[in-house]
Amino acid sequence: MATENRIHFWRRTSTKAPGSVQPVYGAQHPPLDPRLRRTYPKDTKSKLNNLKSKKASSFHEFARSTNDAWDINEEEDEEFLASPAATSSLPPCLHFLPTHNQQQNQNQADERESGVVQRLEPPRTEAPHLHHVTQEEQEQQEEQEEQQEEHVNGELVKSGSEAHLSRSSGGSSLQQQRSLPVRPIIPLVARMSDQNASGAPPMTVREKSRLDKFKTLLASPNTDLEELRKHSWSGIPREVRPITWRLLSGYLPANKERRELVLKRKRDEYFGFIEQYYHSRTDENYKDTYRQIHIDIPRTNPLIPLFQQPTVQEVFERILFIWAIRHPASGYVQGINDLVTPFFVVFLSEFVTEDVENFEVSALPLDTQRNIEADSFWCMSKLLDGIQDNYTFAQPGIQNKVKALEELVSRIDEDIHNHFKRYEVEYLQFAFRWMNNLLMRELPLRCTIRLWDTYQAESEGFSHFHLYVCSAFLIEWRKEILSMVDFQGLLMLLQNLPTIHWGNEEVGLLLAEAYRLKYMFADAPSHYKR
Repeated sequence: MATENRIHFWRRTSTKAPGSVQPVYGAQHPPLDPRLRRTYPKDTKSKLNNLKSKKASSFHEFARSTNDAWDINEEEDEEFLASPAATSSLPPCLHFLPTHNQQQNQNQADERESGVVQRLEPPRTEAPHLHHVTQEEQEQQEEQEEQQEEHVNGELVKSGSEAHLSRSSGGSSLQQQRSLPVRPIIPLVARMSDQNASGAPPMTVREKSRLDKFKTLLASPNTDLEELRKHSWSGIPREVRPITWRLLSGYLPANKERRELVLKRKRDEYFGFIEQYYHSRTDENYKDTYRQIHIDIPRTNPLIPLFQQPTVQEVFERILFIWAIRHPASGYVQGINDLVTPFFVVFLSEFVTEDVENFEVSALPLDTQRNIEADSFWCMSKLLDGIQDNYTFAQPGIQNKVKALEELVSRIDEDIHNHFKRYEVEYLQFAFRWMNNLLMRELPLRCTIRLWDTYQAESEGFSHFHLYVCSAFLIEWRKEILSMVDFQGLLMLLQNLPTIHWGNEEVGLLLAEAYRLKYMFADAPSHYKR
């Protein structure tokens, strides 16, 4: 049934009901780390072999032959939501996660049996007489717990991932403390949005000087946006990121006196849309759109507790539904839900000083919640205005960008290009997601926020500079790509690149390489052609 619906989508004409739904092909979230997960789902190999045996000669054939990892048809979705396993084996906040989590749990069990060291649950050694805990062992346990804490801005805090581990360990904490040491888990959002992967303190002398420059620019009666972009290119300090993003996105005017009036007017306008249109989500024209949004929202960053809160999910549903019905040329497309998350986290951080990824949004005053929601909607709308051809019928913007990426890589690194041709790997099979989701499925959210600092500072950052970032991102894995000598291995690598431990330093190097590529090729009339 899902396949028939997908084929019907590509055959239908461009005349369609406002707010219609379009699928995304090849989507997968969250990105996996091949170094940690060596086993793959049993059905993956057969799907990849089918891709290889039936090589797509056009975008439409690729769409027909590719199974959407997000695509759960109506029968499967209803069966899962009604099954006892869906409500008994998962925490309450994760009941709506797709069934691929069950396969992931099975993979983790298989890996433990094969001796693979797990990041979240290292292999435990058998300890006799576990019920007898000596004073020395208790002191060792307390000492290790203290070492897990991070010293940030003069405060000792634990990341959300560590807190989750301590809660889920139960009666086996003594076994875990005797296991092999593992690399500290880096929070996906939280403080790491301001730190490198090394965990260096966020506020150095140089960074304080940069913060003072930002505050001076923002405090002037008329902010110099060009100067603000120059300073933002290499990253925006956390303290001024919300106001800077509002200015760079075009949501707020440069004139300081007008900002409060504009904010009030735009926020009232958004909630006017809610009052006028949101009740129509159950109407015949929009119910499919709302249903797809309702299914996709729990899958947005499923590893971050913040996005599993009912309050946050309701905010995302309203934002996406209002945007879809106000943009009938594209409607809602799977993947747009990801584009809300960086704005929401940045604007939430304006009111939260502690761990963002575990913060309870419902504890904020209602007016604050409404302001975060409205600002996220308008900034996301400004972003999508520049790349809407990525989401219109047949998604021509993405087709063109993937083709440009292929031609650019053939000029930059002929070895990689020929390697793909040798093993019949099509760029569309991995780069479609890179363009559709702006690399959000390939990078942790903390890295996406840093990347978007530069995208907002760069002229046509989301629509043009992103191409060079994708090229630099592909070349970053040159050694790993050339070491793979089969179709399946290449595709699994490209769809699960190991970026889970990336931080500001890695993103900075990636952006520097992308800028170099743009400088070399962007002004050449035939830089895409050999």
